[in-house]
Amino acid sequence: MKRILATLILSTMMTSSFAADFAGKWKTVDDKTGFSRGDVLVTKNNDGTYSGKIIAIRPLPDKPLVETCEKCKGALKNKPYVGLEIVSGFKQNPKSENEYTDGRVLDPLSGNVYNGKVKINAKGTRLTMRGYIGISALGRSATWIRYD
Repeated sequence: MKRILATLILSTMMTSSFAADFAGKWKTVDDKTGFSRGDVLVTKNNDGTYSGKIIAIRPLPDKPLVETCEKCKGALKNKPYVGLEIVSGFKQNPKSENEYTDGRVLDPLSGNVYNGKVKINAKGTRLTMRGYIGISALGRSATWIRYD
């Protein structure tokens, strides 16, 4: 009986989810094309929020590589993509260990800034970045894959 109980407890511990940290290096995947457009390094700031900068970019097949944010507005206009902060202000949701909310997301292809939220899978290997205006239903999502 003790062996069965120990096996049951161990298997429960192995399959339970853990808090997946948003910080790390992520490969972005474009939701429209399915291709990786670049890499983002997300860091945790001293105030507990998370922000992320583009650290590498890649062209789409059969298209030239554009290296600056031509459609960005204001001070970001024509800034290089590499080094550009595209996520900011995200906070871990106190009700869910794998969700981050209240952030802002810059779509470098359109130059628009959106409200954002992030949900990380239980293994911490993939996240869904949702950018939206007003309510989450009015937006689009992109998948990011964590580098090991």
